[in-house]
This record gives sequence, structure tokens and C-alpha cells, in this order.
Amino acid sequence: MKTGAMQRVAVINVVGLSSSLLGAHMPRLTAFAAKRGSQSFRPAFPAVTCTAQSSMLTGTSPREHGVVANGWYDRESAEVRFWKQSNLIVRGQKVWEHLRERHPGFTCAKLFWWYNMYSSADFSMTPRPLYPADGRKVFDIHTQPMGLREEVKKDLGPFPFPAFWGPAAGIPSSEWIANSAKWTEEREKPSLSLVYLPHLDYGLQKWGPGAPEMDAELAAIDRVAGDLIDFYEGRGVKVLVLSEYGISKVTRPIHLNRIFRQKGWLQIKDELGLETLDAGASKVFAVADHQIAHIYVNDRSLLREVRSLLEETPGIDEVRTAGEMWGGGAGEERAGDFVTISAADAWFTYYYWEDDRKAPDFARCIDIHRKPGYDPVELFLDPAIRFPKLKIVKFLLKKKLGFRGLMDVIPLDATLVKGSHGRDVVEAGEQPLIIGAGVAVHSAEDVFGAIVAACEET
Repeated sequence: MKTGAMQRVAVINVVGLSSSLLGAHMPRLTAFAAKRGSQSFRPAFPAVTCTAQSSMLTGTSPREHGVVANGWYDRESAEVRFWKQSNLIVRGQKVWEHLRERHPGFTCAKLFWWYNMYSSADFSMTPRPLYPADGRKVFDIHTQPMGLREEVKKDLGPFPFPAFWGPAAGIPSSEWIANSAKWTEEREKPSLSLVYLPHLDYGLQKWGPGAPEMDAELAAIDRVAGDLIDFYEGRGVKVLVLSEYGISKVTRPIHLNRIFRQKGWLQIKDELGLETLDAGASKVFAVADHQIAHIYVNDRSLLREVRSLLEETPGIDEVRTAGEMWGGGAGEERAGDFVTISAADAWFTYYYWEDDRKAPDFARCIDIHRKPGYDPVELFLDPAIRFPKLKIVKFLLKKKLGFRGLMDVIPLDATLVKGSHGRDVVEAGEQPLIIGAGVAVHSAEDVFGAIVAACEET
């Protein structure tokens, strides 16, 4: 156990930030990087939110912490589960637990980083809708201590949930999170604050890096992050800025489940005239997550044939196994039998239907938990809908009157997506970034040590 004064630290996670984005449209972050020093580092694999954050906060790989993607197939329940929120999913000691053991009185605020429910952090906030028994979905947040929820909403107003994900995703969610970080700092003065600012992720996936639409998006998050940096430094808090991954331009989606369907390997269920995927009964299926996909082979006699097919599929750069990457452990327990990595300009969809008229009802909705894979097309409104805002208003009115309905405004055109991530081999300008670290950071796992070193700096 160590004793003595600690340096209070704030880690600001600007999702999607990379060295290629710094410059004229991000003057405050660019100046901060020049002043404090920046390093690009090798992304976690896969380079997706849940895996990257778990690697950073435990200092270990998926072999130990077990987070092999944003979602995976649970072989015991025979269900694909995405965006679960319990911190118990992440195995191993977390950085705040490590520091608490070494420094009596250490406290941590974990603000909107993922896997934030039932965390051992002292203060936490995370998006969490309420789901009444009548089928409604009521936007809200979850906090620990529980009483913080009503107190922070009273002072800051409700969390702007539509701005956190979906076609309306934008800067208001990152602004609210930044304000919640200030609110927590003023009340609690935590030893370590972990703050998640998602804004860049939206535009980079919709329009792609380098798109003219990104100029305003870069400036918006620069303003929010720069203001938060000034706030913390004005209170004597050391600031680290980092990102989980960079974003690559993409031009082509790959529909692995449609390929498997043509081979007769998928089990499709008719549900009221629409099609759903029965993962447990399928011989082979893919769980897609950006530029990687986990391939689960329930029929073990097909293993060799499946790998050969994957290696011959256009747009797939590499096929790995969990054993080859992680040598067993929790990662192999949860991962697919194969993990495919797309080419730099490609990404994987979860789509399995061949006729859009038979697509499941959730396909055209924002439904991150029901879809058996990640769906960035949720960032778009269907251009085929003549008056989409009017349709949304009608849905909200029906909801307010107590009627059920679907807000089915999401298109089924995967070519709309212009940016993606997930690969661990990317150009230097697209690697994740850390600014202000006093030690060398070569990998996502090294971030753990950088946070500890910053907190123990005297």
C-alpha cells in the first residue's frame, strides 16, 4: 500500500480522435497536444468500444477480461447479446480498484464509459432507459449512488437520449456528459474522473473522415473538450485525453449471413410474415461488429469448409481464431470459432434476409439489443420516407396517447455508411491517440499504466 498525496486526474475519452483529425478545425485539442505531448498507439483488438475500454481499464487483453466485441453469442442461452451494461462482465481488476488498494481514500467517477452498472467505482452515470410492463421505453440514466440520478437531472435537465444514438445523434449528448463531469467534480472532487465524449463517432461513421460535413463536427467536440480541459486544469486536475480507435473510410458492406444462408447454414424463422434468425438452430452464423465478425459454427463438421469459404470471400482480409490470438482464457470462451477482419475499406453487416419486405420489424428501428449484430445504419433516416419528421411526430403522439407502434424510420441500405473501425492494423494517422501521458503508451493495455502513473505523479 502506498501513502501520501496523489495527483487528481481526469481522463477524457474523445471517441474517434486520431492524429489525422488534429489541425485547423480542432485548435484547442491541437494546442493541448502540442503543449502536453501526444502518442498514437496500437488499438485493442477488436478496436471497438467495449473491448478497447476494457483493455484500457484492466491493462489486459480479451484473453483475461473476456470482452471480445460490443456483443457476442452466449452459447448457454443460445442468444446474441449486444451492449450489455453490467461491469461484472469485465473480468479482472479495474484501474480504480488497483489505485484504491494502494491509496486509502482514493475515489473514482466513471461517467458514461461502458459497463458502468454495478461497477465498484464510487460515482457512476450511464444511459439506461426504463422499460415498463406495457411495452414502453422511457429514456433515463442509471447512477451510483442511485440518488444522484434525480439530483443531476434536476440541475442539468434530462439526459438528451436521442442525441446519444440514432439519426438525431449529435453534440448535445456530449455537452450534457461534459456538464455532468463538472457537476460531479464540484460536488465530489473524485481522485480520478473518467469522462466519455462520443460525438466524433457519429459523423465519422455517417460521412467518413475527410468529408466536408466533418469540419463542423470537429469544431463542436473541440469546443466541448477544450472547455472541459480548461475547467479541470483550473481546479488543479491533471488531464489526459485519449481515444479508443480511429475511423477508416469504407465503401462496401459485406453480408456474411446472406452468404451463409445461400449455403443452407442459417435457420430462419417466420414470425408473423417476417424473418428472424434462430442462432441456436443455425449451423453457422456471423455476429457482425464493425470491421470484425465472430463466426459461430454449431455444426463442427463444417469447420474446415467454413474457414475455406471465409478465406475466399471478397472483402475479408484475414481469418483468425481466438486460440491463435489469445491462447485460451475468457476470450476463447466467448469468441466465435473464427474471427474475420475486413479489408480497410469494408465492414460487416448483420443482415440475413434476402427480401427487404421480409426484414424483421426491428431492422427499421433503433433497436441495439434485439439486432444480432451492430447496425451503424441506425444513424440515418430512410431517404425513401418523404416526410420522416412528420412520421416521427405521429409516432410520438401515438405513444403519448398510450398506443403502441414502431418508429420504423431506419433504412436498410448499408452503403450509406462511410466510416468504420475494428481492425488492429491501421495507418498511423488512424490509430487511437493519448495526450498528456508521462509514460510511453504502445497499446491499449498500456493506458492502464499511464493512468496509474498520472495519479501517482508528485
